[in-house]
Amino acid sequence: MVDAFSPISIRGMELGNRFMRSATHDTSADESGAVTDKSISIYRSLGEGDIGLIVSGYAFVSAHGQAFRGQYGAHTDEMLPSLRRMVEAVHSGGGKIALQIVHAGRAGINAPYLKDKGIISLAPSKIKGSKFPHREMTTDEIEAIIKDFGCAAARAREAGFDAVQLHGAHGYLMSQFLSPLTNKRTDIWGGSPENRRRFHIEVVREVRRRVGHHFPLLIKLGIMDDAPGGTTLSEGIDTAREMIAAGVDAVEVSFGIGGDFMQRIVGKEANPDNESPWFRERAAALKAAVSAPVMVVGGIRSFDMAQAILDVGEADIISMCRPFIREPRLIKRWLTGDRRPARCITCGQCYNLLVGRQDVLNSYCWQEFHSKGNSLSQTS
Repeated sequence: MVDAFSPISIRGMELGNRFMRSATHDTSADESGAVTDKSISIYRSLGEGDIGLIVSGYAFVSAHGQAFRGQYGAHTDEMLPSLRRMVEAVHSGGGKIALQIVHAGRAGINAPYLKDKGIISLAPSKIKGSKFPHREMTTDEIEAIIKDFGCAAARAREAGFDAVQLHGAHGYLMSQFLSPLTNKRTDIWGGSPENRRRFHIEVVREVRRRVGHHFPLLIKLGIMDDAPGGTTLSEGIDTAREMIAAGVDAVEVSFGIGGDFMQRIVGKEANPDNESPWFRERAAALKAAVSAPVMVVGGIRSFDMAQAILDVGEADIISMCRPFIREPRLIKRWLTGDRRPARCITCGQCYNLLVGRQDVLNSYCWQEFHSKGNSLSQTS
């Protein structure tokens, strides 16, 4: 039985408790990808909230790998001063922070310079019928992006982050390589499950080469697809095992290709008496198969649920996103003995804002939290 407020160590990174703020895209970066004063306000509040580990909103590793406007960048050394500001904002409140890094692949059509300049996104394979303009990348381009991940991770370390997390979920590039639905290649980067996970392993090796042996490396992994013919849970667990052997220190369990985990809650309020963590069973399966720490994210809103998952050994760390949009100091509240569930009702308005629905601007969360310097967003 593990107390939710007990410490845990990940490759020498000492966390004060078992709660993690999952990477959350907050739309606050400027057009270059740099952190802004609005970003600093968000991270200062989080840093003061006694969260064990804060994971940043995802930062793109290549100019052609951006997913959304307002997204952070880690693609050039010019980003270092603003990334240091983010670290300092969290550290000033006593928090720890990891930089999440990503390449969007064919899901990058919302980037300003991709959409406005007509640049075609890169993907493992050309998929017929896709609504996202894209083309199959060359071997040289694959190898260049692997190096981009390594360089971005090195910048995270140089900027003072406590760890780096790869974004290997939610249909972005790493998910696209892993899934047989989106990877139709017949060379060493596709075909068999072993070849489809080669990109993951090479990214891990390159990152570990660039950051050294002592810097913590995490991944948010889409451990399986939720569409027929996609990556299976067994294949996802095999991928996690190989990445851990190559240098990954902890795995946050999420979804890959397919599924409607975000869309199904848009405009609906959660029933507080029917809390159902989305990926609990998947995390438990991975936890039983590996010795590295496992994080579970999605739909967790109460201290009692978090503690119950830890009690039965289905995960080592509880990761949450939207509760911290509504309450950056949620963990501090729970630590003081006020164990009422998070005030977040999973209404989905933050997701609506991210995808461009302006009819949510008068919503309660918008009025209350943007006025206080926080930002509405979705898990990244």
